[in-house]
Amino acid sequence: MTHRDPILMGPGPCNPYPEVMEAFARPVLGHLDPDFIGLMDEVGDRLRTVFRTTNRLTFAVSGTGSAGMEAAFVNFVGPGDVVVIGVNGVFGGRMCDVAERCGAEVVRVDAPWGTPIDPQSLLDAHPSPAVIAVVHAETSTGVRNDLEVLGTGKGDALLLADCVTSLGGIDLQIDAWGVDIAYSGTQKCLGVPPGLAPLTVSDRALDRIRQRPQSWYLDLNMIAGYVTGEGARAYHHTAPISMLYAIHAGLGVVLDEGPEAVRDRHQACGDALQAGLEARGFELFAQEGSRLPQLTSVWVPADRLPDGMTEAQVRTRLLFDYGIEIGGGLGELAGKGWRIGLMGHTARRRNVTLLLAALDDILV
Repeated sequence: MTHRDPILMGPGPCNPYPEVMEAFARPVLGHLDPDFIGLMDEVGDRLRTVFRTTNRLTFAVSGTGSAGMEAAFVNFVGPGDVVVIGVNGVFGGRMCDVAERCGAEVVRVDAPWGTPIDPQSLLDAHPSPAVIAVVHAETSTGVRNDLEVLGTGKGDALLLADCVTSLGGIDLQIDAWGVDIAYSGTQKCLGVPPGLAPLTVSDRALDRIRQRPQSWYLDLNMIAGYVTGEGARAYHHTAPISMLYAIHAGLGVVLDEGPEAVRDRHQACGDALQAGLEARGFELFAQEGSRLPQLTSVWVPADRLPDGMTEAQVRTRLLFDYGIEIGGGLGELAGKGWRIGLMGHTARRRNVTLLLAALDDILV
């Protein structure tokens, strides 16, 4: 395998913060070591600060963001439960799949890709759902969906949010917005490689937890007592020691810089990239007013591609000639558009400048 060290500007993993990579070099402690248990407690405290919550059950699930999604559903959704789910991209569709596998009656509320979901349409979809679920930042389209209105109007339902691409990148206020269950991933705006799924659960949601979820590994009952401080630590599984070092370091970087300053950095980079792309003839895919700064979706202008080259070949040239990796489109954008990420350590103005200069060199 040829060694490459690309700038990761796709929708997947971002470039980790240097402090995170240093954390991986730490000696591996045992997962029952008192120092490691203390580090896990600190990770929970740091996650509460970044999630902006006081939820006692806040920790990093051992698994990628999809494990966080499954943990969120299997612990609170069972056969016959009505679950209203907003779908305006790939990951809303995945929510539907997981809820259906839990035996739920899924009420799907669709919006065109590239547009946000009308919150009122979700609130009006069923008179008494058990759960209302939506993706806060839809990675497949670069669209932000509103959570605050849903939290205000949810009634007796639990509000469940996918925050994989939003945590640390844009404003997210779990408690103030009334979000009951939220999950994320490490590889986006937290600047950590993939491998853990931050999860936070309100006390209101804990009162409705299923006593025997379909999953053993993701059964929150088996660890909730320790995490909430109501019970002793129980051996559940061998924790991924080095990944917990990494998220501890990544959250430390965010807190040292300041969560608001980190969000401002993501916003400034996204604004610069989107303005630069439009100036070069690209049409932004996501609806104005709901565009994510950390994930930009664009139509690629066919008349600017070099003769005989497809958009995929341009992405390949960016990777091998300039060391820049960007993502292809999904759905309507497949083969016609790109998804460009500016997340975590990758959200730097120099990366925006480099990408735009490379495009100037390649495009006609």
